[in-house]
Amino acid sequence: MPCVGDWLNSPLSIVQGIFAQNAPNSDWEKKVTEYFKEKLKENNATNWVPSLNDVPVHYLKPNSLVKFRCMVQDMFDPEFYMGVYETVDPNTNARVLHFGKYRDVAECGPQQEIDLNSPQTVTSERQTFYCVPVPGESAWVKEAYISASQARVSPSTSYTPSRHKRSYEEDEDMDLHPSKQKEQHMGSGGDIHGCVEPKRLETEASAGHHVISPNCSPPLDLNFPLPGEKGPACLVKIYESWESFKVNDVLEVFGVLSVDPVLSIVNSEERDSSSLDPMECMDTVEEQRVHSPPASLVPRIHVILAQKLQHINPLLPACLNEEESKTFVSNFMSELSPVRAELLGFLTHALLGDSLAAEYLILHLISTVYGRRDVLPLGKFTVNLSGCPRSSAFSEHLYRLIQQLVPASYHLRMSIESMNHSRFIPHKDYTANRLVSGLLQLASNTSLVIDETQLEQGQLDTAGVHNVTALGNLITWQKVDYDFNYHRMEFPCNINVLITSEGRSLLPSDCQVHLQPQIIPPNMEEYMSSLLTAVLPSVLNKFRIYLSLLRLLDYSISDEVTKAVEEDFVEMRKNNPESVTADDLHKMLLVARWVWCSCHLSGLPSQLQLQPALALHLSCVRPARQRNEAEEILS
Repeated sequence: MPCVGDWLNSPLSIVQGIFAQNAPNSDWEKKVTEYFKEKLKENNATNWVPSLNDVPVHYLKPNSLVKFRCMVQDMFDPEFYMGVYETVDPNTNARVLHFGKYRDVAECGPQQEIDLNSPQTVTSERQTFYCVPVPGESAWVKEAYISASQARVSPSTSYTPSRHKRSYEEDEDMDLHPSKQKEQHMGSGGDIHGCVEPKRLETEASAGHHVISPNCSPPLDLNFPLPGEKGPACLVKIYESWESFKVNDVLEVFGVLSVDPVLSIVNSEERDSSSLDPMECMDTVEEQRVHSPPASLVPRIHVILAQKLQHINPLLPACLNEEESKTFVSNFMSELSPVRAELLGFLTHALLGDSLAAEYLILHLISTVYGRRDVLPLGKFTVNLSGCPRSSAFSEHLYRLIQQLVPASYHLRMSIESMNHSRFIPHKDYTANRLVSGLLQLASNTSLVIDETQLEQGQLDTAGVHNVTALGNLITWQKVDYDFNYHRMEFPCNINVLITSEGRSLLPSDCQVHLQPQIIPPNMEEYMSSLLTAVLPSVLNKFRIYLSLLRLLDYSISDEVTKAVEEDFVEMRKNNPESVTADDLHKMLLVARWVWCSCHLSGLPSQLQLQPALALHLSCVRPARQRNEAEEILS
């Protein structure tokens, strides 16, 4: 068995040792998983594992242990591989047993041949996910993960990547901080591991979507859901329990990095299709390009451990159910009231002095879909903030402030052009056998800010109508209907939608709050920038913890509260039977839930818990008469 210190740099050596001691018994696979699970628990060892989110691929050693925080964008067909195989030396007849797990290419010595008829051969199955960085992940999230990392990396010299890079002398002073990384130059490949790789010329597009190669047409699309995204796309190969993961799940995977150049596709121009057996080439050229992209561009990760993330906020414990996390939660909840008061003041200034709108914005930012009853998503709280000034780019500046508070977000500028020409709904490309992403393929708890203030008169074409319909379905039902050409498939989601508009939005919402500015700053950009500058980083981090943590809190209605709700609703119906409906009751209960969560009112009587919810709801549906009353109660 190799030295235990090799588990980071040479994980396959560890696997080989466990395999040699336990094969052909199948328990060796469980022992490998347990070994690495225990290693990652020791002394916060996860921070010592290099992350593909932070470190360029050419800084990582091939076949080393890496991690990747990602969203499952697509799932490819399962593939078969030789889990265990036997090689034989023709000269000496010596036989050696090998494992094929965590590898793309079977290992075979120069004097050895694989015995395909060996009774020791075990054929296994694995699932391949196409994974991308979490769409819309905020810069402060990336920076916090980088700050916590203790990985030590240096430019890899054990192989020659097909992408040309500047000299390593120039790289010595390079900061691994994403915002300071320099752009990679164009170049060509060469002889790698004795394998002559066809010349390629690759360059990353400014939007981070395409990689152009003169030998491949059209250019390879990295298939990021949002425009302007950057970062690695990876083929993640899962060996156990892949049924528990689904498209759009956010994962953190730990596995063996594979960048073998043999994995790159053969250029279509160099193929002579007439000389190939048609039964051996069932895949189309497009499918081969998508499923076997250059390993230097789309590396492979052979997963040893994978977990679905509850959240991506680096300021919170990864799992709140663990005993150590309960102390963190308890300590933070003890100072919840002052944090909420400061956040309310911050958002009130951001909303130009409108404290009631700030209350609604807090409820919106902590809302989440906590369950579904038939087709109705429970917990969603879409707010339409109307009355937003258009001339000062208020919506743009408000989004930038929200971006500093939430882990993932996207600003959708709603215009006739964007509605008609953007791709909102993912669709299936059967030629390439992949799911082509769209703007609405987002991870759970992403904040989507829709800016209607830029919308002008014009004609929506068929695509535009479909996009508006998709937004309406997302808001109302928290689902996106992916287009599979011959049918639509519903994908449930959990996206917080805030709509900013001048008048009432043309999109549905759970409540409309008309902004009533108390401050008219002469320079909106300077005003908004000064708000962020005035907040201490420690206070800003408390805001971020507050908004993420409250989404994960448990909530239950006691019998006392249920009875109080019934009595209040019956009394309201008596006083005004025509205007108070069951929909009003649903909205009041929803507001009551998020008021309770935002204030953590577990120690107050039920009537006092309901009063802010009733006041908020009434101020929403009857702002002219109830706004002052709501502000007085909430103060």
